Amino acid sequence: MNKYFQLSLLCFCASAFSLCAQDKAIDEIIRMGQTDNRVMHHLDILTNRFGGRLVGSGAFEDAAQWMSREFKSWGLNVTLEEAGSVPVGFNRGAWFGRMLSDNGMILHFATPSFTSGTKGLQRGHVLIEPKTQEEFDRMKGALNGAWVLISGKNDGFPIDRTIKANSIRVAIKTENEIIAKENRERMRRNRENRENNDTILSYKEFPALFYKEMCNAGVLGFIQSSTVPIRALYDRKMMDAGMLDFDNLPEQPDIKLDEHQFAVIEQMAKERREFLLEFDIRNHFRIGPVYYHNVVASIKGSQYPNEYVIVSGHLDAYDVGTGGIDCGTGIGPMMEAARMIALSGAQPKRTLIFVAFAAEEFGLLGAKAFAKMHPDMLPEISNLFNRDGGPLPPVGITVPPAMYDDFVKICEPIKRIRPDYPFEVKKQEKPSPRPKVAGSHDGTVFAMEGVPIFNFTTEDFKGYNFNYGEIWHTERDVYTKNIPEYQEHTATCIAITALGVANLDRQLSREGAYEE
Repeated sequence: MNKYFQLSLLCFCASAFSLCAQDKAIDEIIRMGQTDNRVMHHLDILTNRFGGRLVGSGAFEDAAQWMSREFKSWGLNVTLEEAGSVPVGFNRGAWFGRMLSDNGMILHFATPSFTSGTKGLQRGHVLIEPKTQEEFDRMKGALNGAWVLISGKNDGFPIDRTIKANSIRVAIKTENEIIAKENRERMRRNRENRENNDTILSYKEFPALFYKEMCNAGVLGFIQSSTVPIRALYDRKMMDAGMLDFDNLPEQPDIKLDEHQFAVIEQMAKERREFLLEFDIRNHFRIGPVYYHNVVASIKGSQYPNEYVIVSGHLDAYDVGTGGIDCGTGIGPMMEAARMIALSGAQPKRTLIFVAFAAEEFGLLGAKAFAKMHPDMLPEISNLFNRDGGPLPPVGITVPPAMYDDFVKICEPIKRIRPDYPFEVKKQEKPSPRPKVAGSHDGTVFAMEGVPIFNFTTEDFKGYNFNYGEIWHTERDVYTKNIPEYQEHTATCIAITALGVANLDRQLSREGAYEE
């Protein structure tokens, strides 16, 4: 037997052994996906043990530490990479409110993050905010100890306390003084003519127009009407302007109240009826800066350790809910995919990286920090699978023609998971434009650098009536909005696909990924 034949035989045997090992790993992943799927367990811990994982909160830090511990227990290499900081931290406690009157009711409301709680249980009467200096002067004594109804509709953000907003308030106050003068003249003519020919003009509005004056007068807090479900975000404008720190925190609660209850209370206030509202809101701050981290776990590639496949989601979540959907539906399946691959005996040729990005909700900050920290890695990423859009299951994937044959082969085992679930690989008709700015999810940060971010097409094909719009950044973003069978299928699909890309004989082609 000559040396050339011996070498060829050795290579063939090694290739056959590797292929057999890969097949066994896929079989084991499918078995775990069908009989030992723990994605809902991960989600339970994330959402019900830790809760809303706002950047700067204890819940976020606890969740990051827990994820690190879990990844390590499955044999992955783990690092917590510092991604940035917030000037102050925030922890949300319980909140409660009710109306005390003949037709009293429990109040349905929320407060944006990084806004004040009450000073214990606080009870007070209700006033409608003034629109002119004359109105303010008339009621400034009554404002002490009052809850004030303010104009506008809740968009999730708190009352604007920035310098720019205060300038707008000054301008509107001036306009309203002109309107008030004109209205006095019109009322005079109407009285003299004993007619109502001159219509009274409406005042310009701006939420909490006399904000500083009302705070100085001793108001208990502010109440604004909100559509249902209630959306509650954070004080982004103050944070972006660098004006939020422990010595410049709001002291009055900013309450976003169910619009139906608001209408009842507003009408009662207009009628000057006697009733009280009481609130107990436990919002607490932490001295900053508070640093946050990306959780980065990896399985080193056996042949091409410096080529990568990334699976990601974002760990942070708004805390008016518990982040069960946004982005529990990215983190849960990512964790379970990592577990199944790690325990399947797979030895991927390329390095698999699982990233829980921080501060996605604050401007994709964790993803930006990762890309900046690892510039040499970006050209070597085969694909980034980022999930951030709800619990619906994969029903296919659309890729450029240069990737099509590889993905057909990679995704073939998916049909064995659940034969009743559809799945189809399609060819992309034309390349997508390469984004010039980061968009609505972490993946766009990498797309800007030319990294392929092809992901699954999802569909509520079993008709569970899921509606992402009612959950996005609202109080309904909780564990129970998940669809367990969809999540379990998703985790298994991610594990098979990511492993398949990592095990290609060559780097996945980037041809046609983006327009030249």
